[in-house]
Amino acid sequence: MPLSEERADTPGEPPATFAELRERLAGGSVRLPKRLKQVAAFALAHPDEIALGTVARIAEDAGVQPSALIRFGQALGFTGFTDLQAVFRERLRKQVTNYDERLLSLRTGNGDTSRTAVLLDGLCKSATHSIATLHDRIDVEQVDAAAALLARAETIYLVAQRRSFPITSYLSYALGKLGIRNVLIGSAVGTDSETVSFATQRDAALAISFTPYASATVAHARQLSEAGVPLVVITDSPFSPLCSDARIWFEVVEADFQGFRSLSASMALAMTIALGVADRRQSGETGTDPG
Repeated sequence: MPLSEERADTPGEPPATFAELRERLAGGSVRLPKRLKQVAAFALAHPDEIALGTVARIAEDAGVQPSALIRFGQALGFTGFTDLQAVFRERLRKQVTNYDERLLSLRTGNGDTSRTAVLLDGLCKSATHSIATLHDRIDVEQVDAAAALLARAETIYLVAQRRSFPITSYLSYALGKLGIRNVLIGSAVGTDSETVSFATQRDAALAISFTPYASATVAHARQLSEAGVPLVVITDSPFSPLCSDARIWFEVVEADFQGFRSLSASMALAMTIALGVADRRQSGETGTDPG
């Protein structure tokens, strides 16, 4: 590999917070060689492991040499890995705030304003901002391509866990009402891997996961991809572990209010794709798989 591909860009000031670090990596302002990209993807997918693990253990889990962690920190402007790890540990300390404490923060500092009015206003504004950002940034041609890919499928597999599961759950309902065969992955009896194994290249899948990425979703998406099943992904970062397995992927970042994130933009995109699938099916415009 040429020397130019082995080196990262000259770093500037190191990011002071995890949010700044994540934005710098996801925004493409830092160009990294292959191994450091691998570290970046692991760090964004497993921030708790970076915060709490040893260099040796993190390197093993990320599939790199320990020296790659040091070079990754230096590529971001840190003197080494320890300073980088401090940013991840500060993120973890801030996350200790539980939902009760978040709710308590809503009850203070609002004077005589109705707490319900503050909640409604804040949540509506964050949802509106999320949808407006999606509307302005989404590549409509990519949405068309995703709808076309899924429309060709005999069966659409819907894959999500935790916070993302309400999206695929509703999509399963909507697609069923539209007469489109689908399988919702999320069995309480723990047979999801077996169900996913039934998918073939004649099918397609939609997987959804956001930071911190659900390990089961990542595993099922990889299983589908390795079986040659075309995969569409909705996630929140180009460094998401789902992107490498996706035929088409979308980045959706939801705004938050007092630490709570809605699914407004993600649901809007998912439903747009689903209705696009139905429209193509009804008009007979399923086309052929371009590969």
